[in-house]
Amino acid sequence: MIRVVVVDDHDVVRKGIVSYLLTDDSIEVVGQASNGNDGAALVIKEKPDVVLMDLMMENGNGIDATRTITNSNVDTKIIILTSFYDDKQVFPAIEAGAFSYLLKTSSANEIVNAIKKAKQGENVIEPKVAGRMMSTFRSDSRKAHDELTGRELEVLICIGNGMTNQEISEKLYIGIKTVKTHVSNILGKLGVHDRTQAAVYVHRNNLISAEDQ
Repeated sequence: MIRVVVVDDHDVVRKGIVSYLLTDDSIEVVGQASNGNDGAALVIKEKPDVVLMDLMMENGNGIDATRTITNSNVDTKIIILTSFYDDKQVFPAIEAGAFSYLLKTSSANEIVNAIKKAKQGENVIEPKVAGRMMSTFRSDSRKAHDELTGRELEVLICIGNGMTNQEISEKLYIGIKTVKTHVSNILGKLGVHDRTQAAVYVHRNNLISAEDQ
């Protein structure tokens, strides 16, 4: 069971998300809050697997709440769910510790899938957000993938497609341990910190062709 907290200041939006999540037998909503301060406190208390976090709220915005949760060392994956994807929101949210970043234009099914992937340790980044993040990487990052082996590039593209380690293993017919080794090598060669940034790199550099999707 995936334990989830939903934080959003719009009652209709929050209750709508909660109602849909309750239709999935694998998800348990353990709490909801209408502002960042209450949301952070609730997450620290309940220690859910995942929290859906809005950004623009009174009494504590989503970025501050994300930072508070991250600094508390609670092992909760924070999924930003917002209408905003400008630089002033994206960079601070990721830097504060956001695990995934979705827009409210995402379908209910996409939100549920992001929650399940977060539980598995897989990031999901809205494509519109991906390009906003690349300027934080080293200046020569556009050619960093030239250092990857053929297999590592295949794994990187799979990451860009939002695939889990298990899915990559099955697609490329390699073991899970091998996948994890490749992922570790990829992060090091690209000079990025996690799968989220690796996925952003893929989309920013247009590494996914039609046949790869």
